[in-house]
Amino acid sequence: MRFAPMILIAGLAGLTACSGERDIRLHDLRTNSGRPEEFSIVPRKPLETPPSFAELPQPTPGGANRTDQTPLADAVAVLGGNPARLTPGAGIPAGDAAIVSRASRFGRDATIREKLAAEDLDFRTRRSRFTWSIVPTDEYFRAYRRQSLDAYQWLDRYRRAGARTPAAPPEGR
Repeated sequence: MRFAPMILIAGLAGLTACSGERDIRLHDLRTNSGRPEEFSIVPRKPLETPPSFAELPQPTPGGANRTDQTPLADAVAVLGGNPARLTPGAGIPAGDAAIVSRASRFGRDATIREKLAAEDLDFRTRRSRFTWSIVPTDEYFRAYRRQSLDAYQWLDRYRRAGARTPAAPPEGR
């Protein structure tokens, strides 16, 4: 009879573990320090008075704000690029039409991104089943290790086959 409470507690713990939604993220980016995360504080752009208040766009709930940071677009503008090309538009940009037509000369699947996202979600769901631990750990590299390539192994293989390869930094293993 001493084991009955332990069996009951183990059974309840097992049922609790099977219920609810699991966290299928493989990267654990939480900090358990109890202090504020310095990278979660995002400064805003300075407020400016527009030349004409009549030209201001209508506010869109949940939309972008004029004072929101846009680091990628700012970097593209500083380097001389066109930040407007970063926003996804309808269709393929004119500057990319030639490379897209060349890459899709043998056909392409227009729904490949959705298929890959669904397959990756299924993969992460399967990989997250038995990843619980007392101390949270980052499971990303362990989960995807069979899908990664050893760059130096393939570099040596191509060099032995006589292919011209670029210079590579020394192995840092």
